[in-house]
Formats: sequence, structure tokens, C-alpha cells
Amino acid sequence: MSALWTSGTALAAVGGSLSGSAWEASGVSIDTRTLEPGDLFVALRDTRDGHDFVAEAFRKGAAAALVSRVPEGVARNASLLVCHDVQTGLERLAAAARSRTVAKVIAVTGSAGKTSTKEMLRHVLGRQGRTHASEASFNNHWGVPLTLARMPPESEFAVIEIGMNHPGEIAPLAQLARPHVAIVTTVAAAHLEAFSGIEEIAIEKGSIFQGLEPGGVALFNADVETAPILEAEAGLHATRRIGFGESAQAVLRAECVTLAADTSVVEGRLDDGSFLMKVGAPGRHLAMNAVSAIGAASLVGADLDIAVRDIGNWNVPEGRGRRETILLDPVDKLGIELIDDAFNANPASMAAALEVLAAMEPAVVPGRAACGRRIAILGDMLELGSGEALLHSELADHPAMDRIDRVICVGQRVRALHDALPGARRRSWVGTAEELAGTVHEHLAAGDVVLVKGSKGSRVSLVAEAIRALGGAPLEDEQKELD
Repeated sequence: MSALWTSGTALAAVGGSLSGSAWEASGVSIDTRTLEPGDLFVALRDTRDGHDFVAEAFRKGAAAALVSRVPEGVARNASLLVCHDVQTGLERLAAAARSRTVAKVIAVTGSAGKTSTKEMLRHVLGRQGRTHASEASFNNHWGVPLTLARMPPESEFAVIEIGMNHPGEIAPLAQLARPHVAIVTTVAAAHLEAFSGIEEIAIEKGSIFQGLEPGGVALFNADVETAPILEAEAGLHATRRIGFGESAQAVLRAECVTLAADTSVVEGRLDDGSFLMKVGAPGRHLAMNAVSAIGAASLVGADLDIAVRDIGNWNVPEGRGRRETILLDPVDKLGIELIDDAFNANPASMAAALEVLAAMEPAVVPGRAACGRRIAILGDMLELGSGEALLHSELADHPAMDRIDRVICVGQRVRALHDALPGARRRSWVGTAEELAGTVHEHLAAGDVVLVKGSKGSRVSLVAEAIRALGGAPLEDEQKELD
């Protein structure tokens, strides 16, 4: 396989000047902790100045470094590409990578479901052609250009995740990605600190369509209240507009959705064709993500029947609702069912996760009069603005709560939910995830189904890790009668 970048192709893309020997790079890195030998190291300035790590990058085998000045501690003959601004240089590298590929590009944004939809597309497209996709949640001002700069020229499909925290962020990234299909998974109350309301969020999400290539297709959630805004934004930039969902006006329509504890089954229709799809994960929200994913895959030339078949083998990414069994007693097969959804949260995704928990059936434990319980461990939802207390407390009235036995709240903001819960369901409140991680075993018993959900900044992933650590270690109170 040819080099991803050479000193000549990178110089032509970025401009600036070269020093040291000619080089070839097999990858692009911004982090010396994950840098592979042969990578081009990009010295971005963020919370730390990447120039401080250039010497370390060379010690780890970097082929060259993209810098705005000669860093301290590097050899005089080090291979450097020196430009005026490293962020701009990375963006130019990304633009050149996008221009030289013939890959069909799909861009994904939305208030929830971006990463899951992107991973579904990676999964199904990867079985039909050489597919490049964003790593983790690299969806911001450096994540999108980094993903593009890493794209091999021979890619046949590419999936680019695009996120935002403030107005005006999505359109420039979409214009850099130049997608053939752009997806808005959903619009919900998220990042309200920076927006006046849900309508402004819809406009920002819809700005992804500004980057569409000529002849491009806008794929948007037709079930949300702001669907008319999305359709209007699509009408300004897309050759074709396709709403997806369960509503009658959806062109890509889920005519019947059957939800089970382990799977979701969708009977759907796109244009004149029908499909029957089994998603290997529970939840209506994941079923809708899958509908958009197989629709987008078909629109960029993938075989729909194969995509429908392959999505049944897709696994939920870590921290996005993945289910796992934590065995407390490997001999008797007694344990806890953990739903780890600790990466992010807003009112819409929180509601979806509660619905999944409510649909789960706790195990019956021999020797106990009662079966296990449905327990929700919920952390703060961040960036919701002045109405955050109400948005947290309203979760207490969600219909799924009727089937949830205990709710444990973690964080200052989610205290509003704790106070709104009825006494029987209100288990406890703690100020920090670190505090709960040390005592979570006191709240659980074999047979329980436990959801851990919260914004990344709430750090409830620490609680999920603490529950995993219980594997093989019976809980102190597991023989107690469940209350």
C-alpha cells in the first residue's frame, strides 16, 4: 500500500516549508500516547501545546511533524513541515485528502445517536467496500479534519461524524467533508446553554446540508417536531430530501417496530421497496438509527439486502448502551445485567435509555421470593441552560419510570430529579460519581438489571467500571431479601 502522505504531497496540500529529509507517513496523529511509528505528528494547540510533545513523537518513531515553529529538543535535521498555523494546516491536509478520493461520503450529526449511527454505517459498509470512518467521537473542529486527513485515497466509503456545542460549528465542517449524503439523526434539547431554543438547534443541525455535494441527499428525522425546519434547510441545499421515521410523511418509513429485550425488529419501506431488519440491540432509538443507516448505505450504492442482513450483527459501542453480564458467582451463574450508557446524555437520550431498562426482565434468583430489580443510576445532563432543573425533574414523569424499581442520582443537577421522584422509587442521591463508585456494591444484588447513564462530564463511567469490577466477587447483601 502506498504512503498516506509524503513530504511532497503534504507540502502541496498545506503550504509552508520543509526541513530535514524527505519522508513518507503511514498515518496522522495528534497524541503521542497513541502515535504509531511512521505517523505524521500534528502539533495542535489545545489544553496543551502540541509543540511540547514533538520531541517525544520523534522518539516514538514519527515520520515527521506538522508545526508552526521549530520546537525545542528536536534534532536540527528533524523532518518538519512548518506552516503559519497548525490547525489551518490540518484543515488543508483534510481538504486535500477529500479531493483526492472517489469515496462516497456520508456525514452524520444529531442531538443523539451520531456515534451509534456512524458505527452502524462503518459496520455495514465495511462489508461491501473499503470503508473509512471517524474514530471514537472525533466530531469537532479538529476531529473532523483529522478523520479526513487519515482517509486512504483508495477508500470506497467514508463516514464522518460532525458535532457541535455552539452555533456556526457544523456548516464549516460539513463543507470540509463534502458529503454525498448527510444525516440528522434527531433534534432534542441539548447544548441549550448556547441556543435560545430547540428551533435554533434544528437550524444548526440542518446546516450540515450546506456541505452536500451536487446531487446530494439530505436524510433527516421526520418524527421530531422540528422536522419542518430540517426539511426547509434541506430544500436549500439538497437535490433530494428524505425524511425517515415512523410518521406517515416519512419517505424512509418504519411501518412496524417490534421491541424485545435483546433486539429490535423493523418492517420498513424505502421508495417502492420493502425490508425486514433485525437490529442486534434493544431500543426504539437504535432502531431508528439503524433505519437511517441502511437508508444512507443504500443511497451511496451499497446493497440494501446485504446491509439489512449485516446490521443484525452490529454491536453497540462501549458507553453507548452496551449490555453485559457481570457474573458475581461464576459457578451458580448469578450476576448483574449492566447497561453501560455513560458516555453522553440529554433528555431525549435519557428517555430512550429508560425505555430500554423498562423493557428488560430482571432474573429470578433461586432461593429468593422476589426477582431482581430494574435500577437506574443517573448522572447530570450538562449544557442544558437555565431550564436544566425542570428538564431533569421532568424525567420523573416519564412512563418508563413506572417499571423502574430504584433510581440512584449522581451529581448536583440531577438532584432535581431525585427530589421529584416518589419515595418508593427514590433510592439515594450522591454528589459525585467517585463517591458512588466506592459504595455501589451496597445498592445491588444478583438478578438486578442496572442502567448507568449520564453526560460524559458527570463521570458516571466510573460507576460502570466499579460495577464491572464486581465480577467474580459476590455482593455482601446478595442473600438479603430484595426490598
